[in-house]
Amino acid sequence: MSKENPIRILIVDDHQVVREGLAAIINRQPDMAVIGEASNGQQAVELYRQHSPDVSLIDLRMPGMNGVEAITAIRIEAPNSRFIVLTTYDGDEDIYRALQAGAQAYLLKDMFREELLEAIRTVHAGQRRIPSAVATRLAERMAGNDLTAREVEVLRLIASGKSNKQIAARLEITEGTVKGHVNNILSKMGVSDRTQAVTTAIQRGIVHLN
Repeated sequence: MSKENPIRILIVDDHQVVREGLAAIINRQPDMAVIGEASNGQQAVELYRQHSPDVSLIDLRMPGMNGVEAITAIRIEAPNSRFIVLTTYDGDEDIYRALQAGAQAYLLKDMFREELLEAIRTVHAGQRRIPSAVATRLAERMAGNDLTAREVEVLRLIASGKSNKQIAARLEITEGTVKGHVNNILSKMGVSDRTQAVTTAIQRGIVHLN
């Protein structure tokens, strides 16, 4: 790449200071140029359509359409689009969802500037960039017992403070069925009680507290 033909980059993050910081780092590189900034997933989809960037840096947690939803929507229209997920979250479920949606790289926001620039060049060249710490979390997720959609639903209701009786009423199932789901959740997650289950689920990104 050269100044005449730089890597064109879209930045997507709901914090202006983060966007400005990333843009300042990127625009100092002779082989890169920021061509757009979006503050949410919907804007990202619209700007992608307008500019067709080479690489998009995208946050996971944003109001409205989140990062995974935006990646999914864009890749339906542009299957060859390239994404680097930038986030403060390293839960294995978050990593899994992002990579499953089509992200080529996953970086935590406390990374060094050189890591970011190297990742942009790597992804632009058509390769993946997954730091070893992130790869380890992903491997743990792949080795773990997957929760069913219903178990995740029950876990989210537990995290919101609902009792078995309240969960049963909400999901229109019996209390006995809820207890069965809770026992399965504890077993699959390797924890001994509901509090541990919620704590672990938040750390892994299975459940998000708003």
